[in-house]
Amino acid sequence: MSTITRTWRNLRRIGLKEYAHQMMYMGDTKAGTYIATDRYGNKYYENHDEELPLDKPPTEDAVLRTGQRSWELPEHRENLTASRAAFKTYST
Repeated sequence: MSTITRTWRNLRRIGLKEYAHQMMYMGDTKAGTYIATDRYGNKYYENHDEELPLDKPPTEDAVLRTGQRSWELPEHRENLTASRAAFKTYST
């Protein structure tokens, strides 16, 4: 649930009709620049006001790099769920 100030600000930005539509289907209000719609009808918006402030892009951030930690696997391991090689527990 969003704060009352964010709700009022989004109501001003998107209008009463879209506000009612979003509250009925999502239970929250979103405002931003319309980017695209996928083949399933999902709408994608970009909102520059509420993005996370990042110093560097994620590809250059040392915290988000893969392969830097001792516990990480060197290569991707396939998920074997629902296959014959999946882990199964047996009672003894």
